[in-house]
Amino acid sequence: MPFVVHAVPCLADNYAYLIHDQTTGATAVIDVPEAAPVQQALAAQGWTLGDILITHHHSDHIDGVDALRAATGAKVRGARADAHRLPPLDHALSDGDSFSIGSETCTVLDVSGHTLGHVAFHFPESRLAFTADSLMALGCGRLFEGTPAQMWDSLTKLMDLPADTVICSGHDYIKGNAAFAQTVDGDNPDLQARIARSRMDRAEGRPMAIAPLALELATNPFLRAGDPGMKAALGMAQASDAEVFAHLRALKDRF
Repeated sequence: MPFVVHAVPCLADNYAYLIHDQTTGATAVIDVPEAAPVQQALAAQGWTLGDILITHHHSDHIDGVDALRAATGAKVRGARADAHRLPPLDHALSDGDSFSIGSETCTVLDVSGHTLGHVAFHFPESRLAFTADSLMALGCGRLFEGTPAQMWDSLTKLMDLPADTVICSGHDYIKGNAAFAQTVDGDNPDLQARIARSRMDRAEGRPMAIAPLALELATNPFLRAGDPGMKAALGMAQASDAEVFAHLRALKDRF
């Protein structure tokens, strides 16, 4: 049976994600912006936390880790390359490493760009990828530490996952991301349909940071940097995909 995923709203627009293996009862959380909402969700579900997975070092993803570990005894996993600025790790991970949560195996992907040492967690059996601030709903993270080339490499890696993979990202930024996407890809009917649907999803209280990869490939302007129509619209028909991505990221930074 696939994991049950429970999105936990935190802070102003962050999400932590609880995943629960219905076969073994194993439970993990991906990122802990603050401990209390995660503890409340665990209690409400009747789940016992065993693992804390960290994507990157920013405080709005790790500030609750120490308190949650103290309360639950959960083991902490995060990037070896980022260990010097993460809470103490029980398990340090590198690109391509794998580990198990209950009956499922997770693969670690280095997705540096937003930060150096940022990782994503891919669970192929449940068709889930937790991408935090690398690939986001209708967007990607601002490049605080990495280069456009690094981020494009990371996004390309995520684009190569199966199209039915569900992307669980770190923030609800979809309103601003949608507004930007319309300025560079406004004639895209898939984008227009997604924006209309997102309004209904928000009204019905659905998490706004979760979407199938297939939908991101069709509507996320940063993933469409290689599309000939996108290139032509930007006046960059002869540019490389990476150059178009860098241009789009610069436009978004000024948006």
